[in-house]
Amino acid sequence: MELFTVNEKTCNRDGICAAVCPRKIIDWHKGASPTPAAGAEQACIRCGHCVAVCPTASLHHRDMPVESCAPLKPELRLEPEQCAHFIRARRSIRAYKKQPVEREKLAQLIDMARYAPSGINSQGAHWLVIGDREELRRLAGIVIDWMSWLQAEMPALAKGMHVKQNIEQWQAGTDIILRGAPALIVAHAEKENRMAASTCTIALTTLELAAPSLGLGGCWAGYFQAAATVFQPLQSALGLPEGHQCFGAMMIGYPKFAYHRLPTRKRPTIDWRL
Repeated sequence: MELFTVNEKTCNRDGICAAVCPRKIIDWHKGASPTPAAGAEQACIRCGHCVAVCPTASLHHRDMPVESCAPLKPELRLEPEQCAHFIRARRSIRAYKKQPVEREKLAQLIDMARYAPSGINSQGAHWLVIGDREELRRLAGIVIDWMSWLQAEMPALAKGMHVKQNIEQWQAGTDIILRGAPALIVAHAEKENRMAASTCTIALTTLELAAPSLGLGGCWAGYFQAAATVFQPLQSALGLPEGHQCFGAMMIGYPKFAYHRLPTRKRPTIDWRL
């Protein structure tokens, strides 16, 4: 079966699919229907642009049938004011209710995050979801062990990371690592994949932005991620697949408090070259 086929009866032969194809694997000439270019099978990245852009739903990709691609709903598009409010209302949540997060909601979050962009549509992010409180406490304790090692072996770096204060707070009963979050979502990928870091970062950012739509809030677990990158005991405890590395971790839970205003931020520094 061809990589894609075109309905000759409905195709308006405008060449839009060829114009948007990132790999330029669609041949088109004015007045003609589009056809796969030489080598299209190997070069196609299955991004779906060709299917999405066709105004008449005439292009049928073998691996992405047009029937499986839901139509856009213009009425759901955000106006600029709504978009600005949505972005400004995002908060890093560090205080959570004790209420566990339903597995269905966590799955829904990841399902939304999988549509985040990735280099050449590689979609290389994998997910580990941890929701057992005892396990989360144990993992946070391993991060504290890493901090204790840093304090002894790399004091200058430890000082810059406020390690001493973090250890003291932990010893006093405050979870400064995972903030008592009821769930942790770890994004991991093959460490040799040159796109892995950006893929996981963008996917987790998308996930955090999506969280409030489900009544949830998130916060980057920066100390956890740093330890998971270099500290063997934490890597062993995570048990990621062979050759994989943690490229980001997000605390997730129901916010304990509501926010009522939009804080300000520094004005952007821009060099215009128009």
